[in-house]
Amino acid sequence: MSVTIKDVAKAAGVSTATVSRVLSGKDFFYSEKTEKKVKKAIRDLGYRKNTAAVELVTMKSKVIAVILPDTKTTFSNSIIEGIQNEAFKIDLSVIILYIGNNDREKQKRALTTVIERSVNGILLLSSQLEKENQELLNSSNIPYVYVSIAVQSENIRFIASDDFQIGYQAANFLINKGHKKIGLAALEPNTFIGRQRINGYLRALNEHSLPSNENWIFSGNYSYDDGVQAMKYYGSDTELTAIIGASDLAAIGIINQAKKIGFKVPQQLSVMSIDGTDAVNIVDPNLTSVTQSFYTMGVESMKMLLNPELKSKYTETKIEERQSTGNI
Repeated sequence: MSVTIKDVAKAAGVSTATVSRVLSGKDFFYSEKTEKKVKKAIRDLGYRKNTAAVELVTMKSKVIAVILPDTKTTFSNSIIEGIQNEAFKIDLSVIILYIGNNDREKQKRALTTVIERSVNGILLLSSQLEKENQELLNSSNIPYVYVSIAVQSENIRFIASDDFQIGYQAANFLINKGHKKIGLAALEPNTFIGRQRINGYLRALNEHSLPSNENWIFSGNYSYDDGVQAMKYYGSDTELTAIIGASDLAAIGIINQAKKIGFKVPQQLSVMSIDGTDAVNIVDPNLTSVTQSFYTMGVESMKMLLNPELKSKYTETKIEERQSTGNI
């Protein structure tokens, strides 16, 4: 019985995709140590390369995988558009896999799928992998970049907005309009992104010697419904004069519920959002936003994926003032 790539992979302790890359000479995708293990297994087992099979694998590998959680916001569309446009220029296809909301098993299944498919690279969009799944990704020797989420590791590359600055910019903008009691709604405080935004928001309040109150921060997962629930929580007798929605959709939920309970926006309550997607224009009044460079993230993440010399970086964020915020 002839020796297969699967036999070699098992003997070397690597994936079949890694064996295929060694056979096709793609040294960009694996370490020298891995190459030695695979070649030793090939010699020991007497494996003979099936050229047709390797060519088939090579054809399939002209693919970039985008892995993202089930999202309650709209910004991922712009990132994916940037990824696809950049991939198209160099004749690469893009596949998208969803991993639920930080679901360990769905993460593992998605990673296993793309590793076995022998993709050229993996982009993890707003995804936080469990430790064991991060280890699985590292062992695959497939290049990857985190997108729209900063990672606190020198060995992991990312491209994202500075979420501390986002929280700081939003709060500081409202403070400069005279607001002193500012809410922050619909974000996840137990995630890195959520913590950074809260810390930036608190820094701005502290720099202006303004009070902070844990009851002004309402948790959620960035959805429209979380915005509605946040405004119900704050209530019609709230002391807040301004609220920052953690996404455009959350801010729209805040505005709609605020109107329902009698507030005039922005005359009685200012509302602003984080993201700055096209959704800011579908609500009346149009949303003031901290706008992120999502399309640029997509384009630059592809460049980083294909060039290991490029380092992690933050993209630009800016305040875009519209009609949902006012002075007091």
